[in-house]
Amino acid sequence: MQGQSLTTVADYERLVGGKTVERILDKARRLGDLHVVNVSSTYYGGGVAEILSSLTLLMNSAGIKTGWRIIQGRPDFFSITKKMHNALQGDEINLTSLKMQIYEEVALENAVRNHFDHDLVIVHDPQPLPLIQHYRKKSPWVWRCHVDLTQPNAELWSYLSKLIERYDAVVLSLPAYAQNLGTPQRFIMPAINPFSSTNKDLTDKEIDERLSHYDIPTDLPIVVQVSRFDKWKDPEGVIRAFQIARKSVDCTLVLVGNIATDDPEGQDVFASLCRCADERIRILSVQDSALVNALQRRAAVVLQKSIREGFGLTVTEAMWKGAAVVGGRAGGITHQIEDGVNGFLVGSVEEAAERIVALLKDRTLASRLGEKARESVRNRFLMTRLMEEWLDLMGSFEPRFGLRGAAGSQN
Repeated sequence: MQGQSLTTVADYERLVGGKTVERILDKARRLGDLHVVNVSSTYYGGGVAEILSSLTLLMNSAGIKTGWRIIQGRPDFFSITKKMHNALQGDEINLTSLKMQIYEEVALENAVRNHFDHDLVIVHDPQPLPLIQHYRKKSPWVWRCHVDLTQPNAELWSYLSKLIERYDAVVLSLPAYAQNLGTPQRFIMPAINPFSSTNKDLTDKEIDERLSHYDIPTDLPIVVQVSRFDKWKDPEGVIRAFQIARKSVDCTLVLVGNIATDDPEGQDVFASLCRCADERIRILSVQDSALVNALQRRAAVVLQKSIREGFGLTVTEAMWKGAAVVGGRAGGITHQIEDGVNGFLVGSVEEAAERIVALLKDRTLASRLGEKARESVRNRFLMTRLMEEWLDLMGSFEPRFGLRGAAGSQN
């Protein structure tokens, strides 16, 4: 269709500078006609899909042929992998032989359907992890784990680590998530695409239209949390904090999220939250990136009161929009928010309520934090930085594997 175009690295020049753009493109040129595939469990819902939807296109624009495959699975498979996800973040798990059989059986089925004759295979999170057992490896395989691994369940980790050790590298978001593995570990923090429908600039009219479409009242200051409906995001804690805060200042709470296809617990969490809804507490389950964008731009305060958080991409998105963000003192959020400088970190419901009240009463403070927040994202968390770190990792495999796309392997 005429008039449509994809974002390229050059589009970032006004944000990151010409030297950075040229350096990234030069690294891509040196890797030549590399063919990469990513494997994950869902096309939408959550940070992994948000990252891959932009990063794969940006890589292709620079000449790195980058694909994205989604594994198929029965409901019982995704129920098991959700329990694994929770256990990697510290929950208990009853890891029966039947659960392991279903987990590995579905992986085998997906291995039969997918033919990976690529220069690099990147497998995301535990759902597709066992795929590696079913291929004769001719190129590097990387396991990218996006969750908080500070306290993984010992029984599950013992089981999964035998699969992880088959990989050539493990990529984690933070050094704090490092594990005792023979496989080399690298640390790459996620990033956002500022040109996506979730993050691009909106006019006041466009913001009003989205909020009106969902009947979101705008007569009082809006407090927002955007996240999957997941207990680790502590949506119940958000509601309790709001209920305390509104005793001191009038405001409206909007909790907006979605239920990803690989998360069977999401519907139950959403249903339990809906029982708390009232005229000033709106609970929305929608897949509408423009609504997310509008809410984060119009919000007086954005919350991300997570208990565990691999990184917290919704924090980055809100900070990019100059929002005053209050985040849980967990995982990747603490690497984005410098407490009192570009947002606030909290460790309890009561502390969250106090920060909500302070920001609603002091709009100068909120504005100052928001300005610092946007600048920190521009400096550290744009997609070009993420792309460059992946290019560096790809380049590091060339001496061992002679990546056929790399310039050095064509001599």
